[in-house]
Amino acid sequence: MKTIRTFNVEAGMPGLEEARRRVIAAIRQARRDGVRVLKVIHGYGSSGKGGKLNFGLRKSFGLRKKEGVIRDFIAGEDFSIFHPTVLALLEAVPGLRGDPDLGATNEGITILWLQ
Repeated sequence: MKTIRTFNVEAGMPGLEEARRRVIAAIRQARRDGVRVLKVIHGYGSSGKGGKLNFGLRKSFGLRKKEGVIRDFIAGEDFSIFHPTVLALLEAVPGLRGDPDLGATNEGITILWLQ
């Protein structure tokens, strides 16, 4: 069983509401499959200052955390060994240490720590 999964929500360039629906469906499926970490690729936005998917999905992840749907989430730019939540996640899911985005300051992704 794979404990880490990547989901590219920006493929097909959906609007924010469709992207939210897709991510929620991906979270549900990942949880059913026993996945512990879902790396969501949402892109940063073509404007150079962050796009609708980036900001909108991260706001949605905050709500999913409050609802208990996800344990926590880490913005790609914070995904480094110097972040306390990342350290706890790496302890729980050691296979994540080999992820190429660890320490890469990638603003186009968000790491979801599933329940």
